[in-house]
Amino acid sequence: MFSARTPEFEVINAGNAQAREEVAAFLARNGLGIDDDIAQFIVARYQRHLVACTGIAGNTLKCIAVDAGWRGTSLILTLIHEAELQAAQNGEHQLFLFTCPDNVKSFRGCGFYPLVTVGKRAALMENTPVGIHRYCSELRRHHLVPGNTIGAIVMNANPFTLGHQYLIEHAASRCDHLHVFVVQEDVSAFSFNERFAMVRDGSRHIPNVTVHPGSAYIISRGTFPGYFLKDKQVIDKVYAAIDLLLFRNYIAPALNIHHRFVGTEPFCPLTAEYNRAMHRWLEDETSAAPRICVHEIERKTDGFNVPVSASAVRRLLKENNIAAASRMVPATTRAFLNNGVQHQRCLSEPLTAAV
Repeated sequence: MFSARTPEFEVINAGNAQAREEVAAFLARNGLGIDDDIAQFIVARYQRHLVACTGIAGNTLKCIAVDAGWRGTSLILTLIHEAELQAAQNGEHQLFLFTCPDNVKSFRGCGFYPLVTVGKRAALMENTPVGIHRYCSELRRHHLVPGNTIGAIVMNANPFTLGHQYLIEHAASRCDHLHVFVVQEDVSAFSFNERFAMVRDGSRHIPNVTVHPGSAYIISRGTFPGYFLKDKQVIDKVYAAIDLLLFRNYIAPALNIHHRFVGTEPFCPLTAEYNRAMHRWLEDETSAAPRICVHEIERKTDGFNVPVSASAVRRLLKENNIAAASRMVPATTRAFLNNGVQHQRCLSEPLTAAV
């Protein structure tokens, strides 16, 4: 054991290829992978040997590993503290981490608190015991609307199409009030500010709709960590479970939401699997939170009976066919399409299972 010895800490930029390779090898020796969106690593060295590391990706700590010879010491506590200090310098104070449930006790000792646990697969933790409760209290204080039928939609809207607008209109017609949450993370072709404006402006004519920024508690598939889960299918299923349980256990009760609406998915297997997961985690699984009824609404189609989709719009924009893309979106979205050249980075990639 090395508990009487003091390691040295350093910050490594993830763009440093040689250092990243060293961290990847260390993680592999500890049975872990490496996530692509990490911006920085905090590493601990003893006698120049790497003995611990954690990655920082925005507000999330990932790829956390401690060498076997240092486990049971205070190194993990110091490592997480160093990561929190660096994250604070980056402007991130509210932090999350995903880990195996067996590690929850260790991270509780580092000041993180469990939000959701999915069997023996994964747990989501936050560095405050009150963060999600404070968020839900604010939702309830400012946006609770009376009614017997309160519904919700979570969407990425990358970009906002006539299909999205139809889904909102249809859902709103079946509810006393409808809450629409726009995924907040900037991992899509269109920025969050653009997507939020598109949804807000494209649904302004519907009086019983409130559009919300998604917050850190509605998770993007694009930033969900998979470093401790080897199988991609398992990663996708765990992501869906955590995202949906957060919604069912915390967000929905705050606003008395008992209905969730989603469009059918004829094209993308990942999104179709997420829709199936919605029925399981919102309707079927036992939970202390009330059951949420899931409604799958048939997609709006174009003049050729082809479902309107954001991925089709992005494909047309990638081909510089703005005229065809414009026919698939409401007038409130068209101004954003004229900036399509700015979005070439990921115009053809569906990055989230939200609609």
